[in-house]
Amino acid sequence: MTDTENDVQDVEREPQEPQAPRPGKLERLEQEGDIAADYLEELLDIADLDGDLDMDVEGDRASVSIVGADLSMLVGKDGEVLEALQELTRLAVYRETGERSRLMLDISGYREQKRRDLVALAERLIAQVESTGERVELDPMSSFERKVVHDAVKAAGLSSESEGAEPRRHVVILPR
Repeated sequence: MTDTENDVQDVEREPQEPQAPRPGKLERLEQEGDIAADYLEELLDIADLDGDLDMDVEGDRASVSIVGADLSMLVGKDGEVLEALQELTRLAVYRETGERSRLMLDISGYREQKRRDLVALAERLIAQVESTGERVELDPMSSFERKVVHDAVKAAGLSSESEGAEPRRHVVILPR
């Protein structure tokens, strides 16, 4: 063997450093929450806004809530600013982890109230579909809103589907 061949074999035989095990799903979601909270704290500081952050893992996604005095400007009309902040926060998580995030952001309980309102709406429309036997089309909604309605319809034993293209995408509740 030549010296070069010996060098190649020596390199091949050198022990490899063990790779760190990939963190479990819960740990990854907690890490997403931590990264998101750091990002949002910095944003609140820059905007000179007071707010407390609460991190949690709900199902298969990290969740961060900001609560404080008057944070309505961070929610915006129909939650538009909240949606934008959520996307920016997801991008901050992606920048740190290299993985897409499904992180959910809530500000001043806006999303939680919206969820309750949507479930109530879905329940009324489910009753209508069951009594008339006819499908019902809802107004266009965000993906978050559509998911809430789909989940409520499924829990009631009916089926639903989304139709249309953004920004006119909407839910249709189907009869049995």
